[in-house]
This record gives sequence, C-alpha cells and structure tokens, in this order.
Amino acid sequence: MRQVTLGSTGITVPQNGFGALPIQRVTKEEAVQLLQNAYAGGMRYFDTARAYSDSEEKLGAAFHDLWDKVFLATKTHAKTPAEFWQHLETSLRLLQTDCIDVYQFHCVDQCWRPGDGSGMYEAMLEARQQGKIRHIGATAHKIEVAFECVESGLYETMQFPFSYLASPREIELVNLCREKNVGFIAMKGLAGGLINRSEAAMAYIAHYDNVLPIWGIQREQELAEWISYMTDTPAMTDKISAYIAKEQQELSGEFCRGCGYCMPCPAGIEINQCARMSLMLRRAPSEAWLTPAMQAEMKKIEDCLNCRQCTRKCPYELDTPELLRKNYEDYKKVLTGETKV
Repeated sequence: MRQVTLGSTGITVPQNGFGALPIQRVTKEEAVQLLQNAYAGGMRYFDTARAYSDSEEKLGAAFHDLWDKVFLATKTHAKTPAEFWQHLETSLRLLQTDCIDVYQFHCVDQCWRPGDGSGMYEAMLEARQQGKIRHIGATAHKIEVAFECVESGLYETMQFPFSYLASPREIELVNLCREKNVGFIAMKGLAGGLINRSEAAMAYIAHYDNVLPIWGIQREQELAEWISYMTDTPAMTDKISAYIAKEQQELSGEFCRGCGYCMPCPAGIEINQCARMSLMLRRAPSEAWLTPAMQAEMKKIEDCLNCRQCTRKCPYELDTPELLRKNYEDYKKVLTGETKV
C-alpha cells in the first residue's frame, strides 16, 4: 500500500484520504457507518470543514474514541480573530476532540501573515501554542494565492484542486510543494464530477508521490472503489495515458468546476449546475438534467442581471454570465432535439 507523507508535518498515511463534505447529504447513522467502514478499509486521513454543516458532528460521532489512530483536518473560513476562535472551539466540540491535526484557513483569497494587521495568522500560532492544533495549512482555489502561501514558508500544507485536467501552472505548484517540503492535499480529483473514470484519475494522481488525494465520498459503492485502489492502484498504462490525453484535449479551455464559490446568485440561478450543463449532459447523462424542475432552473438564466458578482467571486476568473448563456442556448437545442447528446 503506497504511503504519502505531508511534507514537514511528518504525517504519513495511505494514499487515499476521505473527503467528508458529501456526508452532509446522508443521515447521521449512515455517515457514521460509512466513516467507520473507511477506517476498517485502511483510510487514515479525514478532511472536513466548519462550513460543511453537520459533517464535523458526524465525524465526532464516528471517531470520538479513535482520534489517536487517524489524522483529522478541518478548516475555518473566519475573517476575524474572534470568528476564528469561535470556529475552532465549535469544531473541537463537535468533533469531540481536544486537538486538530491539520487546521486550515479555508478557501483563502490572500496569504495571511504575521504582522499584516489582521491578527489571523497570530490566532493560528496561539491555537498551536495552546495545543489545540498541530499543523497550520491553507486551502485555495486561486493559483497565485496558493503559490504565495507555499512560498511564504508559513504553511505546512496546501490543499488545492488537482486532477488530470491540471494546467502546467498547477503542476508547477505540486512540484514547488515538494521542493519546499509542504504537504500537498489534492481536492476535486474528479474535477467536480466531470471526470467519470476513477481508475484514470487514480493512476494520474498516484504518479505524484507527494500528493495526498481526498475523495468526496457519500456512498458505500464509492468507498469500496477508493479502498480497492489503495492495495491495487491502477497503473498508468498506454491505454489510460491515451484516454487522459483525449480528455485533456476535449476539456481544454474554460469550464465550470462546480465549486459553488460564486453562489448565491441575486437572480436565484443555480450557477454551479447551470454553467456546466453542456458538459454534464454529455459526460454524466441523466434524465434528471431534463426534468421540468431542471428546465425551470435553466430558464432562470434569462433573468441574469449581468451584475458580474459571480465573475468577481470565481476563483478561476471565468466569464460566468457568458458561460451561462452558452450553456442555456445549448440546453434549449437539446430539449428541442436540434442537438443530440
């Protein structure tokens, strides 16, 4: 079983981590069973966040007597020290632990530093001094912010989207983390659902020995698949390599990853679904995309205010209003039968 070490933290775990965002969508009993099955299957790194509604509470219920046997990462989206401490104390209580292994600033849009006037990094240092956290990390979606955090020497881990659709600049970030001895945690290894062959995703990420992927898991079937890859990791065969090359060509350019950081929309548009509808119709075919309810969601695009709030929030700097319009035009053609999918 391949092991991954998260840089200077010294945390060494089997190659697949458990992303606990999706367990928000299942009952507490189902989540506890899923998490305990993940532990039994060999997973030892579990990732959550204060922003993931009841995810922390479910992890606490599953592992309250096992925290010495697994590694826990959670996050704060706080913008002030007061909010930071509120988040940290809430996380500790819900997780039923007195110390968090990796505590991360969540989806940062700047590199918090000592002496920057915010007090945010000082709060992290104080939390570590008090023994409430062990390691300081950050998660980001903006590539240049991620580079700044890694180059600062202030963060022990960087969590960033990474898959076989990665740009050369994103691969450069992974290599910089290796050079700086910063642990690299890969989120969105399936590109928000656009990648539909898990063995290809796993074979690609396993090629980078300093990358720990966390996979969002909601169902036992998904869990079984990722656990199987821990002992029988897919190899990068010529066939898989050719498939990935074809995927990279087809998905080059601008596309919505479905991260949802553009939300909420003042016009009520479900941007993180509607702005990638053309891709989902072709890559994850389902009658659900064509139901009256989804048609009503897509029709809301007609009410776009063009306020560009979504564009300003988008970590990938997409022209979201234009992307919405293109997806809506394509969607209408699919509904009329003019375009076949």
